Amino acid sequence: MSARNVLLVGGAGFVGRHLAAALAARGARVTVPTRRRERARHLLLLPTVEVVEADVLAPREFDRLAAGRDAVVNLAGILHSRRGRPDERGPNDYGPDFARVHVELAQAAVAACRAGGVKRLLHVSALGADPHAPSEYLRSKGIGERAALAAEDLMVTVFQPSVIFGPEDRFLNLFADMARYLPVLALACPEARFQPVWVRDVAAAMLAALDSIDAGARRYRLCGPRQYTLRQLVETVGTITGHRRPIVGLGPRLSTLQARLMELLPVKLLTRDNLRSMQLPSVCEGAFPFGIEPSALEAVAPEWLAAGSPHGRYPSLRRLAGR
Repeated sequence: MSARNVLLVGGAGFVGRHLAAALAARGARVTVPTRRRERARHLLLLPTVEVVEADVLAPREFDRLAAGRDAVVNLAGILHSRRGRPDERGPNDYGPDFARVHVELAQAAVAACRAGGVKRLLHVSALGADPHAPSEYLRSKGIGERAALAAEDLMVTVFQPSVIFGPEDRFLNLFADMARYLPVLALACPEARFQPVWVRDVAAAMLAALDSIDAGARRYRLCGPRQYTLRQLVETVGTITGHRRPIVGLGPRLSTLQARLMELLPVKLLTRDNLRSMQLPSVCEGAFPFGIEPSALEAVAPEWLAAGSPHGRYPSLRRLAGR
């Protein structure tokens, strides 16, 4: 493997835990910076993974952490952002949290690679990312992606996944929890289209990119083998969990009203910006990169979603514990 010493930004998150484990299994040294070490405690048992408390956007901190690495991997991303005052918004009109995590962090990653002599940068974006996309999320992702690919002096690989699923995801597991406790599901944007991709396939693609000399200045779309409407996904989750529920699909106005009300909750499950992201199909054509055969949702999700499965309760317990 070409990258033996990797800085994994965002490594404490959902995708990060799987990529860190895959890198450690291959003997790579992995450093995961986090502002709260407790959030990454699930990584502490991995023998070659070091978790350090650090704010990578603090002055010169990213440069210090990146120095001497073989590669930097930027997994950082958020789904929700404060709207912010007009004077807090950038020219591309996105909230301050999106600006910080999706744009400033991508720019800082490029600068840190240059300062530390690191030639390899992997950056995770999103399907539909574009500076002119309909949502703040996709616009900010598009600006960050453009900043990474503009670094022609570096070997940059960008990944654009559809929605990623796995034992700790906040997508399929959310619908599974709702189906367990609600008699009827009111579903915003029921015809929105997705092509879910398994988290381990995403990690495998990133490992392959680190090994490839041809992956520089490339953008890879990552999708699973099947497209679904949101309604079909929720129905599939209900079938797997054994909690099929009637689904009431909401039209545009009621979807917006539902999102507006959910924005008032302490934990945001849906926002109006999420609705605008769902205007674009999160699907892709063509083969999965690096010769990887992507796993079907129905083949792997029952391992943790199915009622009575050995791992079925773990994701819910992790979320309750804040892990």
